[in-house]
Amino acid sequence: MTARQDITNAVEGAALGEVAAHFAGPHPIVVEGLVNRFGDHVIHENLSLTVNRGEILGVVGGSGTGKSVLMRSIIGLQIPQAGSIEVLGRSITGDGDEGDVDIRSRWGVLFQGGALFSTLTVAENVEVPLKEFYPEIEDELRHEIARYKVMLSGLPAEAASKYPSELSGGMRKRAGLARALSLDPELLFLDEPTAGLDPIGAAAFDRLTKELQETLGLTVFLITHDLDTLYEICDRVAVIAEKQVIAVGTIPELLATDHPWIQDYFNGPRGRAAQNSQERGRAVKADQAVKADQAVYSDQTGTAASADDASGTMDNPAGGEA
Repeated sequence: MTARQDITNAVEGAALGEVAAHFAGPHPIVVEGLVNRFGDHVIHENLSLTVNRGEILGVVGGSGTGKSVLMRSIIGLQIPQAGSIEVLGRSITGDGDEGDVDIRSRWGVLFQGGALFSTLTVAENVEVPLKEFYPEIEDELRHEIARYKVMLSGLPAEAASKYPSELSGGMRKRAGLARALSLDPELLFLDEPTAGLDPIGAAAFDRLTKELQETLGLTVFLITHDLDTLYEICDRVAVIAEKQVIAVGTIPELLATDHPWIQDYFNGPRGRAAQNSQERGRAVKADQAVKADQAVYSDQTGTAASADDASGTMDNPAGGEA
């Protein structure tokens, strides 16, 4: 199969929600004993983390705890002083080889602020990874893929021809997401994707992330400070503090721990507000589901009654006694 057929099939498969899981193991990301330091400043000391396939893992921690450094280590942009990292069954911390190019084509990254090339249009930004990993693809097909990814990210088709300076902050985030999705990745790394967005825009981005994760079968590594995001879409949350991952679990599991930082983070005013918001949202959804069921039942009852009336009329067309 040619590279063109590969990409075409991948695009068509994504459009139909038929993306094959290339990595069959349970843990696409495994970090063990990680050490990162800058001079005498130690960022991570014996940090370990395991990410489950198909989950959205939220990563939280105070400022300066090394959340972004951890992500950069996992994708090979930061060389740790010690420890091991395996991504999709391949070692990232070992000696580099030709296979490194292949493994890097299997994840997508949305950096803080989008990190778009300012002199390229949105579509041209999306095409950058395609040109790097599949230079033999014809221009027409590459343009088609870029347009599809732009719309997949929730942007209007006309945004493809715009430059980053012509976009709002939220649109730049989505453009960066479109580029991250350009190679149909198995892993998606998001670094503060809702930072700087208004509440409505942040909620919309959360919904988009969840929809893409479910439709494309992605594993998502999501760094955030947004408590609403954690409550709404994250399956588990990893907490970085004291130079390590001190806890990983669902939010109820984390709330059951007695670590001071975790309690302050999730039980503070913002944490309680996010929790209350989620509970109200669930109550509204439950009420809507009940009303929908009642409407269906009412329709079915009305239809059955109409059918009975029609049957009676046919049996006794004159309307008299039998």
